[in-house]
Amino acid sequence: MEKKRTVGLVFVDGWADWEFGMLSGSINEWFGGKVVSLSPSTGQLRSIGGLRLVPDRGVATSENADLDAVAVIGSDAWSATDAPDITPLLKDVLARGGIVGGICAGTLALARAGLFSGRKHTSNGAGWIESRLKTYAGSEFYQDVPYAVRDGHVVSAAGTAPGTFAIAFLEALFPEQAPQIAEMREMIGREFQAS
Repeated sequence: MEKKRTVGLVFVDGWADWEFGMLSGSINEWFGGKVVSLSPSTGQLRSIGGLRLVPDRGVATSENADLDAVAVIGSDAWSATDAPDITPLLKDVLARGGIVGGICAGTLALARAGLFSGRKHTSNGAGWIESRLKTYAGSEFYQDVPYAVRDGHVVSAAGTAPGTFAIAFLEALFPEQAPQIAEMREMIGREFQAS
């Protein structure tokens, strides 16, 4: 029997409500995985919309050796000069062959960790990452596109692309489920067709 895949979603205060729902819901409901919430801080967090979340775990690698993937959810807090450094967690998951993703300002955590070096990636528009970090390894591989970008085991997206972020992440995590993921992609696309 195949091991159930476990995905950690990293939240900080001010997390974006809309950026992970399709990803977390489909992992649990449609693909038989497990999702856990992680945070570098303890206690309750509040979303942009005012919802409260108490994370399941911290971000130490010792707490997360079971993770098959991790996704960093956006928040303006990632743009701060004193933003949490979750580099050890991201590098550990990637080194074990896991999937690492970042959406919206969550891409800053990946950039700080050097995960865009030599990899195609995207974020909230050309120059957006540099406007927060000044410079980062791999900036020449930036793709100015409105949908998620996957390069190997690294997935990135603008905050306006939660649907394609979920699809690209699921494709990387569940390659054997390609037909079902293709159905999801088609279903999401229908929402944007003119009526």
